[in-house]
Amino acid sequence: MSQRTALAGFHAVTARLRNAPQTIESLYYDPGRRDARMRQLLERAEQAAVRPIPVEPERLQAMVGPTRHQGVVALCARLENAHSLQQVLEKISPDSLLLLLDGITDPRNLGACLRTAEAAAVTAVVLPRDRSASLSSAALRAASGAVESVAVIPVVNLARSIDEIKETGVRVVGADHAAPRDLYAIDLRGPLAWALGAEGHGLRRLTRERCDELARIPLAGQVESLNVSVAAGICLFETRRQRSTNAP
Repeated sequence: MSQRTALAGFHAVTARLRNAPQTIESLYYDPGRRDARMRQLLERAEQAAVRPIPVEPERLQAMVGPTRHQGVVALCARLENAHSLQQVLEKISPDSLLLLLDGITDPRNLGACLRTAEAAAVTAVVLPRDRSASLSSAALRAASGAVESVAVIPVVNLARSIDEIKETGVRVVGADHAAPRDLYAIDLRGPLAWALGAEGHGLRRLTRERCDELARIPLAGQVESLNVSVAAGICLFETRRQRSTNAP
């Protein structure tokens, strides 16, 4: 994995300027954009001592491929906020909430899951190193800056990592459309990890077998599944609701 990444779009670049401007090596922008949003970003860059460089839109597009750049791209060193799993497990508390992503290969889905995880104050996101999308420009843009503040932990073997997580007293609940109980019937208080698989495929067998419990999201319409980031939001915020009311 490269130690340098391209952030595209206002959300991702603004978040990096706010949280870690020292990691920005170059900031490029389209001088043809003169709207308030661009002016605010350029002012923030100046305050952070980052010098913006005007370039043609075609050059911006070449930096990020098919990702929409909105007229701004930052080339940055990768953040060192990805703790090891062991570091996270050493600090498990009753409020800890983990998100385990199994086989999410679409970078936009990965980014959307990270955005949802950050909004739900997830402790860490754990995902397999190989069977997963990378933190590409598309993923980072979809994350809208969430990767700046949520720990993302790639692991060699997700099933083995689940065993390690469970050894610390964290309960692992897997989202599965065929589960006998729905998530609203399950007590989600205490240290917890939600495991979710890709839409249409779900959790892999070894991941499913290691879950302490499986739960389904009850669907009232005709569709058989939800986008994984939507499913993650439902699961994570139901967990937050139960904890805030201290009632399942």
